[in-house]
Amino acid sequence: MCDTIVVVRPDGVMFAKNSDRDPNEAQFPQWYPASDHEPGSTVRCTYLEIPQVDHTHATLLSRPFWMWGAEIGANEHGVAIGNEAVFTNEPYADVGLTGMDMLRLALERSTSREQAIGVLVDLLESHGQGGGCGYEKRSFTYHNSFIVADREGATVLETAGENWATEEVTAGVRTISNGLTIPGFADEYRNRLRSRVSACDVRSRLTSLGSADAAVPGDLTTILRSHGSSDWPRYNVVNGTLSMPCMHGGGLVAGSSSTAGWVSDLAADTHWLTATSAQCLSLFKPMKISAPVDIGPEPGADPDERTLWWRHEQLARRVMTDPATLAPMFTTDRDRVEREWMADPPSGQVALEHHIELIDEWQRRVDGASADTDVRPWFARRYWNTRSPQ
Repeated sequence: MCDTIVVVRPDGVMFAKNSDRDPNEAQFPQWYPASDHEPGSTVRCTYLEIPQVDHTHATLLSRPFWMWGAEIGANEHGVAIGNEAVFTNEPYADVGLTGMDMLRLALERSTSREQAIGVLVDLLESHGQGGGCGYEKRSFTYHNSFIVADREGATVLETAGENWATEEVTAGVRTISNGLTIPGFADEYRNRLRSRVSACDVRSRLTSLGSADAAVPGDLTTILRSHGSSDWPRYNVVNGTLSMPCMHGGGLVAGSSSTAGWVSDLAADTHWLTATSAQCLSLFKPMKISAPVDIGPEPGADPDERTLWWRHEQLARRVMTDPATLAPMFTTDRDRVEREWMADPPSGQVALEHHIELIDEWQRRVDGASADTDVRPWFARRYWNTRSPQ
């Protein structure tokens, strides 16, 4: 489950997204250069092999480790796209392009949001959407919606099987979550039960209201870190933390955990990425498509302290046992560093290396805490105990 936000202002466009997926489904940034391809060549996506185009554009993607496609991304021409799972009353196909495949292909093949929308629609009509998209349960599938933004504005694209609708965003705030929203289209195709379980309407209200006065990227990082009306998560026995933008799993029936956060200032051609889970405990780091960063080894499903994602994950899982006690040991420092970066962004590589140093320092502080309690309800503790790799 996820949330995507776009803010269209006279002085520029800002885009933001949380990716919420299964807890051990590590996600990480990858840079891909512009490339030329031989006539007649193909590209292998997550499940389908389709014709390749003559030229693909440089991209920065946030990709779950086992997928070809990406949850979030931007390209060298200032196009940014976020993908959402949506639940409809149309049949789900066992095989097809995933929404993440479509997102990556659209970024690789477009120079504007209008062109990207055209690519997405053509892919939907030519190849169809489908295939398992869950990590824990690979058969889990859904349909997709997108916000496509560029420096001039944004477009919402929502789908239900082979059907689709668009809505232009020329000013103000627009958010999407895990339910169809375009009037008429949503009335016809929305699966109301599954959309309700996803708590998409609750989160959409939170992100819309919270972003109404957003003027700088830091305003959107605050929204992505939000736990709603509480400082820290309140767990629901059915769907865990699905009612808040910054998710921490925990439900017996449904549950997702935030695995990556992203904010784009398209006017400044700068993207702010956590490259980790738990936005509420992480640092948004400045990245540019023109300046790839050595992010280190790619993470997988198993803990690996050589990787940024799992290094931070070790800290986050400890802190979330008692966040009100443990998080204040470092979040003031985190906020100060991030404010300094927002005012005067360092290079992505410098920011990444400093974040790694800070994670190690914060881990030492937390490890030294005398408290060893877990304040979460029993069902949330069970959720995490069954998902903690040994």
